[in-house]
Amino acid sequence: MSTTISKRTKRVDADVLIVGGGMAGCGAAYEARYWGRNLKIVMVEKAAIERSGAVAMGLSAINAYMGLKHNERTPEDFVKYCRNDLMGVVREDLVYDIARHVDSTVHLLEEWGLPIWKDKGSGKYFREGPWQVMIHGESYKPIVAEAARKSVTELYEKVAVTHLLRDTMNPNRVAGAVGFSTENGEFLVFSAKSVIVAAGGATRIFRTRSTGEGHGRSWYPPWNCGTSYALMLQAGAELTCMENRIVVTRFKDSYGPVGMWFLLLKARATNGLGEEYERKYLEDQRKLYGAFVDARPLPTCLRNDAMFRELKAGRGPIFLHTEEVLGKNEPLRNVQGLEVPGSPRDREAEAWEYFLNMTISQGVLWAASNKDPTKEPSELMAAEPYVMGSHATMCGAWASGPPDLAPKEYQWGYNRMTTVEGLFAAGDGIGGEPHKFSSGSHVEGRLAAKAAVQFVQDHLGQPPVLDNDEVERLKDEIFRPIQTYQEGKRLSTRSYISPTYLLPEHGLFRLEKLMDEYVGGWGTWYTTNAQLLNEGMRQLTLLRQDLESLAAENLHYLMRAWELHHRVWTAEAVIRHTMFRQETRWPGYIYRSDFPNLDNQNWRCFVNSRFDPVKREWSVFTRPYIQLIPE
Repeated sequence: MSTTISKRTKRVDADVLIVGGGMAGCGAAYEARYWGRNLKIVMVEKAAIERSGAVAMGLSAINAYMGLKHNERTPEDFVKYCRNDLMGVVREDLVYDIARHVDSTVHLLEEWGLPIWKDKGSGKYFREGPWQVMIHGESYKPIVAEAARKSVTELYEKVAVTHLLRDTMNPNRVAGAVGFSTENGEFLVFSAKSVIVAAGGATRIFRTRSTGEGHGRSWYPPWNCGTSYALMLQAGAELTCMENRIVVTRFKDSYGPVGMWFLLLKARATNGLGEEYERKYLEDQRKLYGAFVDARPLPTCLRNDAMFRELKAGRGPIFLHTEEVLGKNEPLRNVQGLEVPGSPRDREAEAWEYFLNMTISQGVLWAASNKDPTKEPSELMAAEPYVMGSHATMCGAWASGPPDLAPKEYQWGYNRMTTVEGLFAAGDGIGGEPHKFSSGSHVEGRLAAKAAVQFVQDHLGQPPVLDNDEVERLKDEIFRPIQTYQEGKRLSTRSYISPTYLLPEHGLFRLEKLMDEYVGGWGTWYTTNAQLLNEGMRQLTLLRQDLESLAAENLHYLMRAWELHHRVWTAEAVIRHTMFRQETRWPGYIYRSDFPNLDNQNWRCFVNSRFDPVKREWSVFTRPYIQLIPE
C-alpha cells in the first residue's frame, strides 16, 4: 500500500453524524431518516457496512426477541432475566426500553428479507431458547446494511475516526469528529449538530488464547478496538461498568458459539471423566455469591465459574457431547414444545449450517483435525476477556434513559444521550444494559437516532462551532506516525526493528501481556488484586508514554496505530474500574482475590468514571442502582 498522503482536508457538515456501520449504526441511519426527513445524515465506517461489526460473518439466531404479538415474553420478564444474569446490577430503564421495542426491529428484518424459522401451525417464530429465534443469517448484515445505505445522505467508508470534537462555545457539547481515509490519506473533518457513537466494543485488550498460525483469532471481531469508549471518554463522557468484561465459553481454538447446542439440541457438557459438573458447586458458590446462585437459568458467569473449578481441580478437558445429540433418533423439542425439524442426518446438516453461517473456522477445524462431531465430542474453553456492552455484559457510556421510565437519577435529557450534550451512543457504546445482541443493538440505534433528531430540531439556531486550531493540531498528531517511520527506518537494517520507534504490533503485544498478567486475563484464571492492578497501571503508563514514538509504514498501519491508541484508552478505563470495585461481583468473568465475596451491602451499585479533557484527570465514583421491576 502506498505511503502517499493526500494533502487535502475535506470538511463535511452533518445534522446527524453516525460513527460506525454495525448493527447499531445501521439502525440509527434508518431511524434518523424516518424522523429527520430533511436532515443531512452522515455515516462514517472504518470498513464497508455490508460486512462490518460483530454480525459481519453472519448469525444463526436473533438472541433478543419477546414475541409480544403471541404473548410469549414480556419486557418485565426480560428485565428480571438480565438482572439475575448480571448478578443484580443493570439499568432497568434501559433494558425495559430495549425489550418493549425490539420486536419491531425483528419484524422489520423479516420484511427486508431475512429468513426466520417459523412454525407452520402457529405462525410463531421457532425459538432456539427463551429469548432466541432461529434464522438463516449468512446475509444478515448485508440485508441490514442495504436499508442504512438507502437512508443516509452521505456514507464514508474506509475512514477511521480518531477523535471527537467539542464545541468552542460550550465545551460540554459535541461538535463533530475527525479521521482519515485508509485509501488515500485524506483528512476528514466532520462538523455535526449531533453525533451517535456506534463503533463497537473491544477485543485484543487482553492476550488471546490463539498463538502461532492462529494468532489474532478471537470470538469477538478483532477489528473492534474500543473506539466507542475511547472517543467518548476523551470527549468527557461518563462511562459505566467498564470492569464488567465478558469471558465466553466456546469451542476450543475456533471460538465457535455453543448456544444452539445447549439451548436447542440440549447437548451435555462434561469434564474429562464424563461427569456433569455445572451444578456441583452450588453450595460453595452460594456462600460466596449469595442468592443469585439460585436464579434460573444459572447466571452465565457462574457457569464459567463451575467450569474453572473443574479445570483447576485437574478434571479437564471440558467436552461438549455433539455426538449424543446428532446421533439421536427420537425427535427433539424446543422451549415452545415444537419438534426440531428433521432426522439425525438433517440435524447434522443444521449443525454445519450453523457454523457456516457464522463461524466457518469451526467447520474448518473439524475437517482439519479429522473430527467427526457425530461420533465424538468437541472440547470447550473459556476465551480471553472482551470489553463490550451488547452481550452478557454491559460496558459503555452512562446514558440518559427514556423520559417515561427513567428515575430522575437516570434522566437528564434525551434518550441515550451521554453526559456530553448532543453525544449519543448505541449498541456496545451504551453501558448498564446487557443482552441486546444484534436485534437489541439495532433497535438501540433507532432509539438514539430518534432522540438525536429531536436534539437537532430543538437546537436549530445553535450550530456547533469548531476550534480550527485544535483541528490542525489533531491533523498533525494523527499523521505523525507516518513521519516517525520515515525518519527512523534508515537507522536500522530491518524496518521491523528500530531504536527510535514502536510499531503498532509491538505496542499491542505489550498491552495484551500486561492486561493478561495484571488485570485478570486467562493466564491468571481471570484473577487480580490491588497489587497486580497497581503494577498493571504502572506498565500501562509506560506504554502510553512510548506511544509518542508510534510509527506507521503506510495508511493501513496508521489505522492500526490509532486502533492501539483506542485500545490503551479502553484498557485504562478497565483497570481503573476494576481497582475501584472492591468485591467479586461477576465470578467467571473477573475475580478479586483480595475481595473474593459478592458484597450487596456496599457494592450493589454502578461504578462510573469520567476523564476531564481539560485537566487531563480521571475520577471514579459510584451511581445508585435503582430497582424498577419487582422481583
